[in-house]
Amino acid sequence: MPELVVTALLAPSRLTLKLLRAFMWSLVFSAALVAAAVYGCIALTHVMCRPRRGFCGRPRHTPPVCLTDPTLGEHCFLILRSSGLRLHYVSAGRGKGPLMLFLHGFPENWFSWRHQLREFQSRFHVVAVDLRGYGSSDAPKDVDCYTIDLLMADIQDVILGLGYSKCILVGHDWGALLAWNFSIYYPSLVERMVVVSAAPMSVYQDYSLHHISQFFRSNYIFLFQLPWLPEKLLSMSDFQPGGLNGPLNYYRNIFRTFPLEPQELATPTLLLWGEKDPYFEQGLVEAISSRFVPGRLEAHILPGTGHWIPQTNPVEMHQYMWAFLQDLLD
Repeated sequence: MPELVVTALLAPSRLTLKLLRAFMWSLVFSAALVAAAVYGCIALTHVMCRPRRGFCGRPRHTPPVCLTDPTLGEHCFLILRSSGLRLHYVSAGRGKGPLMLFLHGFPENWFSWRHQLREFQSRFHVVAVDLRGYGSSDAPKDVDCYTIDLLMADIQDVILGLGYSKCILVGHDWGALLAWNFSIYYPSLVERMVVVSAAPMSVYQDYSLHHISQFFRSNYIFLFQLPWLPEKLLSMSDFQPGGLNGPLNYYRNIFRTFPLEPQELATPTLLLWGEKDPYFEQGLVEAISSRFVPGRLEAHILPGTGHWIPQTNPVEMHQYMWAFLQDLLD
């Protein structure tokens, strides 16, 4: 078929997609302006209640001692093959078993996995990274340096750079979102997956379109689309100066791939969810299950638990993980 004819046939679809994207972005930035007004009022209230603090937090000039704790593992750096960036990670248990790679969420760092590093280093090589933009890892300033594709390339480079051909991938929040994507596009590198408090992007998209209440739970995402204001508001809560731009740029790229097509999920996965998670509804668990190949998903909702399961409920998390991974150790 002549190229001109193909172009003509595809023109209506391409136009429709462009219009859909334009409409989506108009909604996103409208929601962002509303969120900015609401959070701005909240910030002003805090300032009025604590006038001595003003609009500036208290900057930390030295990192907390816990972030250099050698008992949790060896602090190392890895130069990523794809980007040349230097990523910081903490490693323990090398040579004792398969690679267990931990990906933290927002606004955290490797230290959020301290309980899991201690628990699993006896049978696994446990590695908790500071994702790009976080902690001691390199933090490019450009928003375009934090696309999903680049972040997935980072994970691939870490696995291969550590000398492995596959791993047990453990993620929470943003780290879990990346883990979902990585398992879809790099399935050969993921043997098992443990996901905490996050849904695949396509599932979240479809669920939110049918459950407006989820949009309200995720209102902060819209605020984070704006330049400089989120950094200013969060810095009032004593976040490290210069440490906010990279993490917020993750959110500023999140709508670039929308709308998304439904994707089948096949990697053997343990999913842990907090019953009282303030950011994500329980209904997402069922929505995730509907996308899975039968028999590949083990899901548990932890009663009375919130969003930060690896830190607030480590004992329960470890019990589920040991049972899920037992056959790999036999």
